[in-house]
Amino acid sequence: MKRCFISAVIFTIVALFIMVNSKAEEPPMLEQVVVTASRVEEKKKDVTANVTIIKEEEIKNSSAKDLGELLAEKGVGHIHKYPGANTSVGIRGFRTEAHGNDLQGYVLVLVDGRRAGTGNVAKLLTKNIERIEIIRGPGSVLYGSAAVGGVINVITKRGEGKPSIFLDTMLGSYGYEEATLGLSGKYDILDFSASFTKQKMDDYETAEGTQYHNTGYDSIENTSLNLGVEFYPGQRVGIIYRNHTANEIGNPGYLSANDLDDYANRKNWSVDFSYEGIVSNMGLQWELRYFTGRDKDKWVDPIASNPDGWDDGIPSERVTKQKGGQAQVSYTNGLATLTAGADWVNYQIKTTWEPQRSEFDNPAYFLLGKLNLFDQRLVINAGLRYDLYEVKIKEGQGREEDDKNLSPRLGASFSLTDYLKLRANYAEAFKMPDAQQLAADYTVWGTRYVGNPDLDPEKSKTYEVGIDLAYRTFSMGLTYFYTDFRDKIQPATTPSGDRTWENVGEATISGLEADFSIDVGAFLDWPIEVRPYASLVYITKRRDKETHQDLLYVSDATLSYGITVSDGEGFSANLNVAYVGEQRIQDWESGLWPAPVISKGGFSVANFTVTKPILELEKYGRLVLRGEIRNLFNKDYSYVKGYPMPGRSFFLGLKYEF
Repeated sequence: MKRCFISAVIFTIVALFIMVNSKAEEPPMLEQVVVTASRVEEKKKDVTANVTIIKEEEIKNSSAKDLGELLAEKGVGHIHKYPGANTSVGIRGFRTEAHGNDLQGYVLVLVDGRRAGTGNVAKLLTKNIERIEIIRGPGSVLYGSAAVGGVINVITKRGEGKPSIFLDTMLGSYGYEEATLGLSGKYDILDFSASFTKQKMDDYETAEGTQYHNTGYDSIENTSLNLGVEFYPGQRVGIIYRNHTANEIGNPGYLSANDLDDYANRKNWSVDFSYEGIVSNMGLQWELRYFTGRDKDKWVDPIASNPDGWDDGIPSERVTKQKGGQAQVSYTNGLATLTAGADWVNYQIKTTWEPQRSEFDNPAYFLLGKLNLFDQRLVINAGLRYDLYEVKIKEGQGREEDDKNLSPRLGASFSLTDYLKLRANYAEAFKMPDAQQLAADYTVWGTRYVGNPDLDPEKSKTYEVGIDLAYRTFSMGLTYFYTDFRDKIQPATTPSGDRTWENVGEATISGLEADFSIDVGAFLDWPIEVRPYASLVYITKRRDKETHQDLLYVSDATLSYGITVSDGEGFSANLNVAYVGEQRIQDWESGLWPAPVISKGGFSVANFTVTKPILELEKYGRLVLRGEIRNLFNKDYSYVKGYPMPGRSFFLGLKYEF
């Protein structure tokens, strides 16, 4: 790990030395447009937080099949990945909740700027995606509860240019099969982009050659549609439809004690209706959105695999119905931008366990402002958001309660030159208590669970400073952050012996984030792009203030580095290495209670992809061949102890584009 870090530092110094001689004429990367950091389009140089953009070309060059695999390759943060399409991702010591809805996590996942309704990033495939924007650090002032460690916004592709169609097929190790049909383009006032993907895979083998039974799946289907009509210049109505369906996904136990017949069915679908408008000469733009969807998980545990009789074999199920709306309007006059709006989201949750029915209703109001001074070199961002929460549990298992929260943000950036930016940011974030923690009142196996109406939201305060440099084909960034987390909600016992919850936990997390890339080919006047890159997250402190121990499930470092080669005419090759550092975990595989805390060592995994057009016909499109090797060096690794990932895997695909 130290050698990798030293190598990255040395390369950065060399790159800084040679970049001034670069002859490339590409626009500076600080001119890239982002929307996640302020809910309106703005240039990256005006953003005061640390924002990472994963572009469409990077997604295509990756071997990742879903969002979780892509974020693991990019070294965004800690990955908690099980066999069976179940993955959570961590940023700055906090992570999504893969086993529940997004209200229960600490990193928020968005689709096109609104809550995805799930914390399982394996449910989001990488097809029909324009780009992914990641805010590292608090995003509650923009998006509300759960945006403590960061925000991940998956932005669907919009059709543009001449209509086109493609058919993409792939075969691979362990009986892997994949087929995708897609189309995209614009015709008159209509724009459209759509894809349909179907996958299947058999059980895989570990790097040691052991078959890990019950790790395959019958089918995963993913549909994505983005359709819009610009009925008047600057005025667009649109619909976005997503459907992820996974059938009979293997749900294995530990490899050391594998359960051969458990499986899960997973589904996440949503539909959005939107209206976007802009009147440039008046400095006005607005957006209205209504969305609805459902997230469903069903776990089947046949009784035949439970000879001890502890489980009755009845399937477990959780269904979350989601609906909501967004309304915002922005005014800009060149010197200042003001955005005001309201959000509303409603979750209705039904489970086969107690509490069986609960509802979560959240209206919110926000005001965001940006001020440009000194010829737009100094940018000041500020924001305030007020959230109201009402929770309700069905009669006989709970009651109604409410809560509220106020979230502020203040940041500034200063451009020393057109290529060099300094930034500082302060923001608060929060996670609301869930319905059970606030309002439960039920009894299971003789134990009564009573919600605590006096619970406060879990809160964080984060301070960060950073520097960004982007000159032609070279870019780099460095950020230091410090987070004070308090009012952690933890289980407790009342004087009468009932189970409840209290605000008792506190923690401190700090660290460094660094990234760089440079096109060496442009510097040397080569006809091809040769781009080395690296991204590092190094946690300097991760301390629980109560126990004075390092936090569990937080890697000390994550590092992604590699090289991309492209000729700009269809050929590309990418070698990526992702390192996940050491972390303290609970060893549940031991079978002991309570589970002992141990240290889980770090590991590196390398993936390689290459794409090459093999036949081009001027009138009839072209054929593109693609090859992938995952886990190139056949490393034995696991994101969760006891759940090893596949050994070296080979994939070969053919794509027809017209």
